[in-house]
Amino acid sequence: MLKRTVLAIFIAGSLASGLAGGFATVAQAGEQYVDSTGYAVSGYDVVSYFDLPQSSVGTPQQSPLAGQAGIAADYNGARFAFATTANRDRFLANPAQFIPQYDGHCAYGVAQGGKVPGNPTLWRIVDGELYLNITRNVVGFWEEDIPGNISTSEANWGGLEPAGASNAVIPSFESSAPVAN
Repeated sequence: MLKRTVLAIFIAGSLASGLAGGFATVAQAGEQYVDSTGYAVSGYDVVSYFDLPQSSVGTPQQSPLAGQAGIAADYNGARFAFATTANRDRFLANPAQFIPQYDGHCAYGVAQGGKVPGNPTLWRIVDGELYLNITRNVVGFWEEDIPGNISTSEANWGGLEPAGASNAVIPSFESSAPVAN
């Protein structure tokens, strides 16, 4: 219960404080969460998630591929990087199939009523949709009831979507993507 309270305080504080005191303001592009890399999903290749095996619930997922700065495409006001031109072409054929839900924000945060960033290394694909979470602890809460959390997130998203993208940084995370070509 204490961890949930801490998460709720983080989400509320992030939304209300303008992210002063330890959080830097970062770039925003359209609806997508974009961090200091300047890329959606912190420069990771969104198509690569769909080619990776998923770990069992409760087990960390394999990291997605880092995108390359020279292999990129724009969608929904944000720049996405890809590991290969083939992945970029797959994305361009149907971008909505690959982008993370909730514009790259944490799925559990949306279930809790807020927009906080999603960590691209903390992911799960459910029914063909990519979901991100903000921290390992949050992944545990998310995985306690994935269908219920998705249902709550969907109910909350209509009211949250019109708000601007989060301008928080992802705690304890630095992206190694995109890589230079």
